[in-house]
Amino acid sequence: MINPLLNKLSIKLFLISSFVFLSSGAWAQAQSSKPSFELDLLWPQVPMNGNWLTGGLGGMCMGHDDEVYLMNRQNVVEADLDAALLAPPVVVLNKQGEVIDGWGDPDVIGGRLHDCHVDSLGNVWIVAAATGYIQKYSSAGELLLQLGESGRFDSSDGTNEGMPLNSNSARFFLPSSIDVDSRNGEIYVADGEVPGGNTRIAVFNNDGDFLRQWSLHRQVGKEDIFAGPHCLRLSNDGLVYVCDRFANRIQVFDSEGQLQQIIDVGFEPLTTPIGRQSGERGNVVVLAFSSDPEQRYLYVLNQNAVRVEVLDRLSGEVLTSFGDGPGRYRGQFELPHGIGVDSEGNVIIAEQEGRRVQKFNFLGLTL
Repeated sequence: MINPLLNKLSIKLFLISSFVFLSSGAWAQAQSSKPSFELDLLWPQVPMNGNWLTGGLGGMCMGHDDEVYLMNRQNVVEADLDAALLAPPVVVLNKQGEVIDGWGDPDVIGGRLHDCHVDSLGNVWIVAAATGYIQKYSSAGELLLQLGESGRFDSSDGTNEGMPLNSNSARFFLPSSIDVDSRNGEIYVADGEVPGGNTRIAVFNNDGDFLRQWSLHRQVGKEDIFAGPHCLRLSNDGLVYVCDRFANRIQVFDSEGQLQQIIDVGFEPLTTPIGRQSGERGNVVVLAFSSDPEQRYLYVLNQNAVRVEVLDRLSGEVLTSFGDGPGRYRGQFELPHGIGVDSEGNVIIAEQEGRRVQKFNFLGLTL
């Protein structure tokens, strides 16, 4: 005769083991999942503001209510202005893709707009890469603070022809990207867009006083690769993700500049590179995090492959990609140069040569 107590215990153990097995299976399934996207054909609403015309979009950032701040370089075809108005340097779209604002004096804001960041107070930090300064604006476009001097670079002679100094100060030489730590207000600047400028990540307190700086890591035998940080983003867990564009990889640091991880990103040319330029645009140009609190995914603009690479943030594994290659048709890109993610996980891409912005709606996770 079966002992009823033993029988109940056996059933309970079976259920517990089954739960553990199913939980492990669900966990493994979750680990292997990846996000999928679909192009939003109705976003943005055009023509912008009736008849605004944008030039190359050098960068973009997201506001607290999913506003999209576009950095308009204003390099339009002049003949097109017969049928349009030149859009201001900063164009602001709402969640629905409608223009809700536009501002900026191009003579003050500087040349080659490259990146922006909206801090926890709603201020808009702007980086114009052709300068020696960065600026903080109110959301309405009022200049609140400038770090660095207009017309002066962090170089041996103060010009953009001098030798870069990488000074321990709030002076810059061709800066490329900015982010602000919401926990303490510290300002992180990637200073060094292209060869000839600085090569550092510099950190300042919320008053703009210099705190510390560090350079990108270079392995033995690769010291000649320009160590310019082309983009910079802070993760929720306090890490600093930097685009090492010329070495085709992401370098991950802690807040003090200690290297934590290197993530290589590759590409394979579809046409033979013999007799032509190939692979010079960069596999890691700008990046953004997924909108979940853990920021499980990295979205990386690969200009050589002309697509968005989707990476597992912790492992660095490339899980999938989206974008239909080079071109000006829907879903394609012409030199994508800005990326952002809204609160619903949708990914927005700004194009420099394409002179447009496109939105890819998040559909969920798939295996």
